[in-house]
Amino acid sequence: MNDLNGYDAEDLQPGMSATFSKTITEADIVLFAAVSGDNNAVHVNEEFAATTQFGGRIAHGILTASVISAAIANRLPGPGTIYLGQQLRFKAPVRPGDTVHACVTVVSVDLAKARVVLSTTCQVRGTVVIDGEATVMTTSRARRAKV
Repeated sequence: MNDLNGYDAEDLQPGMSATFSKTITEADIVLFAAVSGDNNAVHVNEEFAATTQFGGRIAHGILTASVISAAIANRLPGPGTIYLGQQLRFKAPVRPGDTVHACVTVVSVDLAKARVVLSTTCQVRGTVVIDGEATVMTTSRARRAKV
């Protein structure tokens, strides 16, 4: 792996894992609402959110899940990786100020297609807030050799 190219498919083995952490800030939530158009009051209105089952504002689920994308893009498999799919199960809310720790673990590698299946989880203070599975296309020495 280098700064311009992540792990090639040939370098990956089941069980390899990496993490990426990010604190979800007030600015992240406001900017995500603006960019996505998701202005659900449970995310942007404390007065309303206080009346919900959460007792206060929570971060957008997809904003939280984006920490998984950062783990994939920046750590494992790393630069050059393309998302093909992601399954998510939201388990617990994330609040402004929470630090999300995303972990990605290689489950399987298809060398012929340079496809990798990753187990994906996000935790806050040891509690799983998201779990799921991603399928990605990664770089490949064999494919570069054909070009």
